[in-house]
Amino acid sequence: MTTPVYQIDAFNDTAFKGNPAAVCLLQETKSEQWMQSVASEMNLSETAFISSRNEINEFDLRWFTPTIEVDLCGHATLASAHILFESKVIKRNLPIVFHTRSGELITRCNNGLIEMDFPAQTASPVGEPPELTTALALSPVYIGKNQDDLLVILDTETQVRECQPNFKLLSTLPVRGIIVSARADDERYDFVSRFFAPAAGIDEDPVTGSAHCCLAPYWQQQTGKSQMLGLQVSKRSGEVSVRIKENRIFLAGQAITILKGELYV
Repeated sequence: MTTPVYQIDAFNDTAFKGNPAAVCLLQETKSEQWMQSVASEMNLSETAFISSRNEINEFDLRWFTPTIEVDLCGHATLASAHILFESKVIKRNLPIVFHTRSGELITRCNNGLIEMDFPAQTASPVGEPPELTTALALSPVYIGKNQDDLLVILDTETQVRECQPNFKLLSTLPVRGIIVSARADDERYDFVSRFFAPAAGIDEDPVTGSAHCCLAPYWQQQTGKSQMLGLQVSKRSGEVSVRIKENRIFLAGQAITILKGELYV
């Protein structure tokens, strides 16, 4: 039996922009080793695997980088919902309930965007790891840490854009990734960011939905806004709309299908 597989560019409506993710619609149970091998073969920052449940709009969802399984991934969740809606597996007026290692994630169409209901991952202030300053060659104005990542705030957008990390040194830090952010110069956006995760096999992720679960609470404290627009300024770039309600972060964006095929293994 073959497995349908798609490649989607998430958090952008333009081909070859945003963050590419592979999505596999599983027709039968597959082993963790098989899924990890497929993710390695796809060689994208994340490959998502969807299995249907008894309820028409409920699915199991898992995410793998080329090297490890991760607990939360925004752009591959967006890509997964996009395929289910686009292929008409789920009608656009219904929510999708994904069962994941981070609990239930509810995704729905909202004003032309796909909106995802994620848990907040607020960072708390921490001391500055000496390896971090050396690896970034910059002096942060704030450093925080949540369960998975370090949040590093810089003075200017230019510093974020021009940052050239030492990835080998960054990979020694005991975190999934490093979020680097600053206020946006362009008034259309509230903040800019980049995301580095060499320890997870990804030097730089193009657009990182899960990082915005940490960015949104921080920038809400700085701006007083509960709804904002972030721009991830990687080479591919992408926009992430964030809406904060209590301890939930609603991430929204667009996606476009790039290719579809079948796995024969």
